[in-house]
Amino acid sequence: MLYGQSAAHALEPQIKLPDTFNAAVAFLDRNLTEGRGAKTAVYYEGKTYSYAQIAELANRIGNGLLELGVDIEQRIALLLLDSPHFAAAFFGAIKMGAVPVPLNTLLRPDDYIYMLNDSRARVLLVHATLWQNIQQILPQLKCLRHVVIVNENDEAGHTASSHVAVHSPANTQFIHNFADWVAHASPTLQAAETSKDDSAFWLYSSGSTGFPKGCVHLQHDMTYCANYYAKGILDIQESDITFSAARLYFAYGLGNNLYFPFSVGGSAVYHPGRPLPEAMFKVIEQYRPTIFFGVPTLYASMLALPDAEKRFDCSSLRVCVSAGEALPADILRRWEQHFHVPILDGIGSTEILHIFISNRIDDMKPGSSGKLVPGYQAVITDEQGQPVPAGDIGNLLISGESTAAYYWNKHDKTRDAMMGRWIQTGDKYYQDEEGYFWYCGRADDMLKVGGQWVSPVEVENTLIAHPAVLEAAVVGVFDQENLVKPKAFVVLRIGQTPSEQLAEELKTFVKQHIAPFKYPRFIEFVPELPKTATGKIQRFLLRGTGQTEPLDPSAVKNI
Repeated sequence: MLYGQSAAHALEPQIKLPDTFNAAVAFLDRNLTEGRGAKTAVYYEGKTYSYAQIAELANRIGNGLLELGVDIEQRIALLLLDSPHFAAAFFGAIKMGAVPVPLNTLLRPDDYIYMLNDSRARVLLVHATLWQNIQQILPQLKCLRHVVIVNENDEAGHTASSHVAVHSPANTQFIHNFADWVAHASPTLQAAETSKDDSAFWLYSSGSTGFPKGCVHLQHDMTYCANYYAKGILDIQESDITFSAARLYFAYGLGNNLYFPFSVGGSAVYHPGRPLPEAMFKVIEQYRPTIFFGVPTLYASMLALPDAEKRFDCSSLRVCVSAGEALPADILRRWEQHFHVPILDGIGSTEILHIFISNRIDDMKPGSSGKLVPGYQAVITDEQGQPVPAGDIGNLLISGESTAAYYWNKHDKTRDAMMGRWIQTGDKYYQDEEGYFWYCGRADDMLKVGGQWVSPVEVENTLIAHPAVLEAAVVGVFDQENLVKPKAFVVLRIGQTPSEQLAEELKTFVKQHIAPFKYPRFIEFVPELPKTATGKIQRFLLRGTGQTEPLDPSAVKNI
């Protein structure tokens, strides 16, 4: 394979880090040593939290973990809402040498069983509103020893008694109240002498079979993303205030609203509620952020609010960013027309941690993913690994220092995706003569819906579990905004009759059994599914018949 030949190059920023490097010191403690202790780090629920306050809470959490017997490199799961507690727990764990593993707060108990057992997390910090999802599965968590319940509105001792033991066939777990736990911990903490190449945190990335992959990110990875994208593309400054609709447990949101602003001593706005359009406008008006990060589905919903540009003051915004799914050119055009601020579209991944191809404020081509972010390289290859000429479609490979080291306990998947300095993105792309990259589809059947990965196989298996369903196939189709949504083609069992009522019943059934955002927005009943001679469903044939609106190729892009 000739990876590297005919590759698209970007200028390589020179970043040199010492061998001994702790990311919590670089992104949190440094702001104190540089005199920003009193500066607002986080706006949250009408309150402000300074860098000194976040740092002290991080130290207390780190010491609390040490007192629980947590050792260097052991995993600490975080099932937390976007809040100062997330920021402090993330950096507190890293500072004492542990490895935080943020978990999606929208998943089902079975998903948490898999991730907590796969990661072998010894401690879980869980928000009180999410505790019920964990409480019912405690007997099935083989490695978990301690659960800390976080309720920032309660005083010490009001959420759960400290050190309550819960015995199960798997182990004994101790339940702690967060307020009590941190109150007894020291506010000062010596940073672990980690290497720049030590594990720092994991993020779970969905796979085509529905089983998530633990992406192991190193201590240095956030520094590269902050320098390459936040500073290089967004020109983020200490005076900036960020606000991200994408949550902190996403790779996208983690950069947007945590280590990007912390890298320059800026401020972040945390909103723990649902990212509803009107709520987003109210947050923007209240806190006056300068950079807003969203996904195309949200931008479309915000544009759909009548007279939003007259009702809400968005004049503080200097730039908006989109990732997670396709950004149709029409949404970009209408947003700029109504709010007079650009949306920079780009492509990133959990494996590479943040955006590696992006449009710029002064260099945008609607419909394209933009150009390479400085610090990354790209090559587009054919099926034999040979670089293709400009204009030809091929497989996109990326090289950059922020790429995860490997997938945890997934040796074959690591070998398939990560080849030396290059990683297969799973995306089909071509590059035009001007250097812009254009998305042409996925190499697998995965869908990006509302910025989150959806496995067709997982949705199909859930549908088949319904007593009325014989077979099902799920594909992505475009709605009226040219955004991808799941559509299910369903073959019913003998004696079952298609109806709108049954279609709604199937949608509800899926919502009740897997993460609700994965449910099919459209259901079409068919007598049979197209298959190969060996019985494999030919989803590509269904895609051609499944569009709810005419296909706009320029709007197709997964991020």
